[in-house]
Amino acid sequence: MVYLYEFEIFEEEGWHLVLPFDMDGGTQGTSFDDACEMAADWLRIKCEDALMYGKELPHPTFGNEPRHGGRVVLLGIDASLDTIRKVTASEAARRLGVTPGRVTQMIAAGLLEAFREGRRTWVTLDSVEQRLAEERKAGRPKKEAVAV
Repeated sequence: MVYLYEFEIFEEEGWHLVLPFDMDGGTQGTSFDDACEMAADWLRIKCEDALMYGKELPHPTFGNEPRHGGRVVLLGIDASLDTIRKVTASEAARRLGVTPGRVTQMIAAGLLEAFREGRRTWVTLDSVEQRLAEERKAGRPKKEAVAV
């Protein structure tokens, strides 16, 4: 599905800031072109997140006037559960060198981002790659001492 939203892009302290009219948050870029690319990535992530977790996106408004003296741009992205970079839970386990049960534990602990589509559990490839990039400590994690 194609999602269209208006953004304002304006310069501040050497950056091109990008703020959506209909959502919280925003992004920035080093140039106008970079800011547009960053805004498209930001919008894709917002839309895919909403799709993964069943959240509703705000209704877009059009014909907005700049609030910060910048330019209003219309950005469109194509997003669906099919556009999300994902792997099965068993593939995530293989890539991470752990058991499928450990992947389930990592999802429950918020260490991996996952969603269900029908009976299948998908793990986002971004969260797997982030986990692989983190420096691991040898051995089991130590349990925190509980103060009594």
